[in-house]
Amino acid sequence: MSEREALIAQFLKTNGWSDAARKRIAGDASFRKYDRLTRGTETIILMDAPPPQENVRPFIAIGKHLHELGFSAPAILAADVEAGLLLLEDLGDDTYTRLLARGVSEERLYALAIDALIALHQLPPDKAVAPGVIPYGTPRLLEEVNRLHVWYLPLVGAAPLSEAAKTEYEAIWSRLLPAAWDAPTSMILFDYHVDNLLGLFDRNGVKACGLLDFQDAVAGPVTYDLMSLLEDARRDIDPALVARMKDRYRAAFPNMGDGFDRSWAVMAAQRHVRVLGTFARLKVRDHKPHYLVHIPRLWRYMDECLAHPHLAELKDWLTAHVPAAARSIPAEAA
Repeated sequence: MSEREALIAQFLKTNGWSDAARKRIAGDASFRKYDRLTRGTETIILMDAPPPQENVRPFIAIGKHLHELGFSAPAILAADVEAGLLLLEDLGDDTYTRLLARGVSEERLYALAIDALIALHQLPPDKAVAPGVIPYGTPRLLEEVNRLHVWYLPLVGAAPLSEAAKTEYEAIWSRLLPAAWDAPTSMILFDYHVDNLLGLFDRNGVKACGLLDFQDAVAGPVTYDLMSLLEDARRDIDPALVARMKDRYRAAFPNMGDGFDRSWAVMAAQRHVRVLGTFARLKVRDHKPHYLVHIPRLWRYMDECLAHPHLAELKDWLTAHVPAAARSIPAEAA
């Protein structure tokens, strides 16, 4: 038994679950792993989030906050924060991804997810944002977009950027980013997409939308999670459905005006560039190449958001430094 497994065994014993059957149900792009523990008709979830790579404290704090606001985050049943181990309420296996594969109505699922965001964003920011959640600040935003040249461009065999090109790139983003806050601020759950949402149809209202993977939450523009859901890096969505869901959201906030579209464009470009770099890093550093299949979709999204006039400078820079040949993954790199 490894040292980590011995620690888990002691944690389960301490909390009365050492006699349960244990089965791996998920791993993700992080170092976290999830097991289902079964004992008779009882089930709970073990989150294994090993330090120093992971820190369960934000998950605990934000999950409790969401519960208090009336949302369906998994209840925390036991915790060893130093070891990075949690026992969680089992919300089941009906992720949106699985429900969509079984033919459950996209309209129903996406409308429920939109309504959950509306309910969160209708709260005053000081109530919506969990204590300790920090603003989505410029240093972090710039680090994330810089993953394009740190990880993505080397993967596709592009020529290294000059220092002048890197400086110009950061300067462009520094001019673009303030427009993201042309939309109101709330708590961004950060990875709000079909893999991290659950259908809990025995619950009423927005409680029917189960929430997972929110530990990276920040305070930022309301457009971010909405865009993450409707410009999903992992799946194509009918543009007509996207338009209907945008209209559904905007009907709840009729006074946003043109700032909504500017904020959406900036946040979309920022997220898609970040994800391009992150997927490349997962391949190179973490030996997880399966995310690369989504690269063409991300560039399609980039083409769409770069059509917004506010992003003209960024479009010109990408045209000059990331030509068409660098916008796909060579077979040898994959």
